[in-house]
Amino acid sequence: MSKSVDFYYDFVSSASYLAYKRLPALVEAAAGRINWKPMLLGGVFKAVGNTSPALIDAKGKWLFKDMKRIADKHGFAFAVNPQFPLNTIFVMRGAIAAERLGHDVLAPYMEVMFDGSWANGDDLSNPEVVMELMEKAGLPAGEIANMAQDQNIKDALRANTEEAVGRGAFGAPTFFVGDEMHWGQDRIDVVMEALERQS
Repeated sequence: MSKSVDFYYDFVSSASYLAYKRLPALVEAAAGRINWKPMLLGGVFKAVGNTSPALIDAKGKWLFKDMKRIADKHGFAFAVNPQFPLNTIFVMRGAIAAERLGHDVLAPYMEVMFDGSWANGDDLSNPEVVMELMEKAGLPAGEIANMAQDQNIKDALRANTEEAVGRGAFGAPTFFVGDEMHWGQDRIDVVMEALERQS
């Protein structure tokens, strides 16, 4: 069995952004692979009775400062999105479409959407903004947007969200190495230890 990590994420999640910035290089160095699992974080929260810690006043103030400290430590940009919380249903459907178009589409799509959300302050709730970001990145914006309206793409996003809940997820990012669940960007070292134990 090849080494792999299931990575459940939503572009609305700042912690998913921090994990995304670090995990791919670590997994590649370990000769593993990432199974990208776009989901709707709001759907997970609703299913399990959770809420975003960023929406709790005292915790939210601390959280984003801590996110910035972590980003600075690892050398990448971080800025609180002024439109937070974002409605990411269109852009998450787009992630599934991009993956179906292949790695050469998915990789830049992930980069531009995560950076848009947590480095550049782009309003990913607005499909026009999402289209512009795709076009600037040289992505097939029209094709992705059209695919995102297909029922099978909508169903796939719903299925990923339900799958995450069924496996015990309650937030993002959530990782699975085999059946072993890990939650939070601050668990990447533990995720990598679990990956190294895979054969």
